[in-house]
Amino acid sequence: MNSPESAAGNTAAPICSAKGCRADAVWVLAWNNPKLHTPERRKTWLACEEHREHLSSFLDVRSFLKEVVTLAEWESHGPGPDAP
Repeated sequence: MNSPESAAGNTAAPICSAKGCRADAVWVLAWNNPKLHTPERRKTWLACEEHREHLSSFLDVRSFLKEVVTLAEWESHGPGPDAP
């Protein structure tokens, strides 16, 4: 999936992580799988307006979803624990 960290090096705008979607990302969905990741680790998916609810629900039903913020807000906070 696309992430704000990997998209930052690209000149193109970050795109939605939903399968087949090429829309500009507006939202960052921060998540982790407690069976695989330490509690502070955050993986990210990007979402357009149309797919934010669907992707959030997918993660939330599995108890993976930790936070949903705008892409602009995420970028203003700088890299998280997964940054290189």
